[in-house]
Amino acid sequence: MRRNGFFSPARISVIAGHTFTQLVRMKVFYFLVVFALLMLATSFFEMPWSRVTEDSAEQELIILKSTAMGAMAMFSALFAIAATALLIPKDLEDRTLYTILSKPVPRLDYLLGKLVGVLMLVAVSLLLMDALLTVILHFRTEELLAAEMEKGKGLGWPQQYLDIRREAISQQGVTWDLQAGIAAIFFKAMIMASIALLISTFSSSTLFTIVIAVVIYFIGHFTADARNYWLHSQKEGVSKEIKFLSQSAALIFPDFQLYNVIDATIEGKKINSGIISRLAVLALFYSGIYSVLAWFTFRKKEF
Repeated sequence: MRRNGFFSPARISVIAGHTFTQLVRMKVFYFLVVFALLMLATSFFEMPWSRVTEDSAEQELIILKSTAMGAMAMFSALFAIAATALLIPKDLEDRTLYTILSKPVPRLDYLLGKLVGVLMLVAVSLLLMDALLTVILHFRTEELLAAEMEKGKGLGWPQQYLDIRREAISQQGVTWDLQAGIAAIFFKAMIMASIALLISTFSSSTLFTIVIAVVIYFIGHFTADARNYWLHSQKEGVSKEIKFLSQSAALIFPDFQLYNVIDATIEGKKINSGIISRLAVLALFYSGIYSVLAWFTFRKKEF
């Protein structure tokens, strides 16, 4: 049977849909229960250091956002890695891979379909967690605002100061800038899924794929600091060879410090839309490189 083209978005979408359904049947959404309990505990149990300083209301909201988005980042990265690492071995075990490739389906379409399916799962998960965070953060903000206004009126604060406190607390509540942090979390998960996909094409062990991908994830958070320290420690100047090695290392180990916009959104800072666009392009760049390398490795394998 003749192959129907080298690259087909239709085939990729079909494989992606099947992958998403396959992952849902594996009950990976159970982690949302853990996230919900974590969020509820953080929301309704007052911290021991609460109500100590004047801006304690803002600090409570920052702690809530930090806990929630930290959980989002951890779960999205781990599930992007674990789900991707399981796919090819699972298809080999079920002999689904032989059926798909005998259609015949180009291996690039197969890999991209699997990757897109995992990213669909991550996107849906983040949307659900984002909705939960938005609801809890909204009600918590309104509760803290009401308490602060009541406290201020009781102490005789002037209206101007009440307005300042209202603005400061509202800035730590539900804002559009908070969504920039959610987007950055998704971009990091996209890169990690691509890395796991590459490793899984030459690794015969799912555990090995997960461990190496997790190690790369943590290395990516220290790559920039290590590179800058190493380059600045060269007393005789930086040669072209060293610069080349440094740039090559940046391709192997992505610089996740570029995605520290997450911290800014937790603190309630304004985020320039251009930053998110650049992060999106960077995520597509890294994912593209790892996907192409995965295809080069996978196309030579015999099944």
